Amino acid sequence: MNAIPNAPVDDAPAEDALVFAGAEIRVRTLGRADYTATWHAMQAFTDARDAATPDEIWLVEHASVYTLGLAGRREHLLRDNGIPVVKVDRGGQVTYHGPGQLVAYLLVDLKRRRLGVRALVRRIERGVIDWLATFGIAAFGEIDAPGVYVRLDDGRKAKIAALGLKIRNGSSYHGVAVNLDMDLAPFRDIDPCGYPGLAVTQLADLGVRSSVDDAGVALAGALAHALAADRDESAS
Repeated sequence: MNAIPNAPVDDAPAEDALVFAGAEIRVRTLGRADYTATWHAMQAFTDARDAATPDEIWLVEHASVYTLGLAGRREHLLRDNGIPVVKVDRGGQVTYHGPGQLVAYLLVDLKRRRLGVRALVRRIERGVIDWLATFGIAAFGEIDAPGVYVRLDDGRKAKIAALGLKIRNGSSYHGVAVNLDMDLAPFRDIDPCGYPGLAVTQLADLGVRSSVDDAGVALAGALAHALAADRDESAS
């Protein structure tokens, strides 16, 4: 697997933003932020953007919350454990966000990048897979089940990153959530991403410790590189 080259980064122009020049994308580190407020901010950003608006990646950590996608069915919420549930406008079923998880929201103009939705999904997965490879972790995506997976020692497939997007006016928001070092117990109270019995894992359980801040900088670079890659995926 090819190593990820160092992306050229301009000086941060404002609001702690970095610009990955080669990828024409701005990265913002939001820290710990309320889920609903962040979701509404993504909607507002997408509604206000025009053809000249730079694409952005927002890096964030949320307090404990379940999110249920547009087609999400509440039977995948197996029991009430007191964690709030938010019905949102992304694709997919139910997932969990919480402390120790890195969420990267990708606000991307698909028309300008000449990308289809499937191609964008594949590039996001590729960015996560390439980033995990820097730790010696072999990960993979699945065509019919978006996200990133690894094989556990017992051979089981386990999800380490969940992915869900919304496309509005030709641009994306929502993104990918990567489990770093968190309490995985809330995943046992749902069918993760709508799949009963799906195992969930995290970076710490694979022998790698990384803070949300450190992981965010590296993952953003990998995602920016994947988005800028010259791959024939525009028709996907």
